[in-house]
Amino acid sequence: MEKAKVSRRKYTNYEKKEHQQGYLFLTPAIIILFIFIGLSVLFVFYLSFHKVNLFTKQYTFVGFKNYQRVFTDEVARRGLQNTLMFSLVVVPVQTIMALVISSILNSKIRGKYFFRTVYFLPTLTSSSALTMIFMFMFSVTGPINNVLIKMHLISQGINFLQEPDFALKVIMVMNIWSTIPMYTTMYLASLQDLPASMYEAADIDGAGPVKRFWYITVPYLKPITTYVLLTSIIGTLQMFDQAYIFSNGSGGPANSTLTVSLMIYKYAFGTQNAMGYAAAMAVVLAIVIMIISRLAEKANNEERVY
Repeated sequence: MEKAKVSRRKYTNYEKKEHQQGYLFLTPAIIILFIFIGLSVLFVFYLSFHKVNLFTKQYTFVGFKNYQRVFTDEVARRGLQNTLMFSLVVVPVQTIMALVISSILNSKIRGKYFFRTVYFLPTLTSSSALTMIFMFMFSVTGPINNVLIKMHLISQGINFLQEPDFALKVIMVMNIWSTIPMYTTMYLASLQDLPASMYEAADIDGAGPVKRFWYITVPYLKPITTYVLLTSIIGTLQMFDQAYIFSNGSGGPANSTLTVSLMIYKYAFGTQNAMGYAAAMAVVLAIVIMIISRLAEKANNEERVY
């Protein structure tokens, strides 16, 4: 069957004039964005095809060699593996925990307003300060080791920050703990608009808390979940500051905390003549993020169920 053609409504002269005025007001912002973001993106794309010497400011065209190196470099592969592992663990855990905690805080429990306030406090602290706090907590003489020793789980302190098997996991725990409150607040704000009649109807039908959560809460929060997943994935793929502070910019121990963003920084500003290679990695990362953003946008366009 042929799809019915949808006739487009013609705009009136007043509407056309209104649209022109809207674009006119947007023009200064568009120009500023183009100068400070658009031109920078184009320049990075230009650099990705060149070998750059920052000292002599020489640009040697090398074609796609930088991009070939991205997919063949062992260090780049390790950084990509760490980044993907970080994203695959952090995103689902913090999303599920935020969804569950918001549902609990939205129920009729004592002290829920107090817990809402206290639980949001980590988001008010800077990422650098939180990283320093967690470095102290997981140090050899820190509280975590002291608790484990007193519980007789270990005989001596573990240097979590210098152990390749633990370093990235510590950053995962910190990231999950520090980002859950923000996403919990988003879920909680959306739950405030959920009609109470839906839960009442479910109670009449004999649905328990688990069924109400699975068949009412989860479908209702689908658009928010899509947004949370999108922002979480983009944030984890761009994770830089925590890994930089933990490893003092090296990505150690044994490249266990090396991420794509940290690699871009190291090759751009820490290694001579590698600015072009860093630009190629940045372009590849941007393409990955754009693909994921498009997929999330497509999923969000589906009909909302509630």
